[in-house]
Amino acid sequence: MTTSADQPVPPRSSISASQGLGPRFGALVIDWVLCILVASIFADPFRDGWAPVLVLVVEYGFFIGLFAQTPGMYLTRVRCVSWTSGGRIGVLRALLRGGLLALVLPALIMDADRRGLHDRVAGSVITPVVR
Repeated sequence: MTTSADQPVPPRSSISASQGLGPRFGALVIDWVLCILVASIFADPFRDGWAPVLVLVVEYGFFIGLFAQTPGMYLTRVRCVSWTSGGRIGVLRALLRGGLLALVLPALIMDADRRGLHDRVAGSVITPVVR
């Protein structure tokens, strides 16, 4: 079986409360460390807090928009796909999702399917990679 981003979204029961937040959080930590490393190329990420946040938004826009996974998501075996079609969400929706995620609060407001406000606005969902 392939791990293509064009796989359909699993049935609602498999993406509800049974899916843990651990892989999602792990992916975010990995991506954040990468963002700090990249931001250190053009700014001091510990003094200029905007730099890693900007890199995170761009990273999400590029990787999720085109591949449905950031490097952290790849390592933790989750992906971000369209809630309705199960396909890629595209660069613009991924940038919107990343911008809202950078605000932190939207990620903390979750529904029964563990979709944060940023996912609901972007029309996306985090699903496990099926092998």
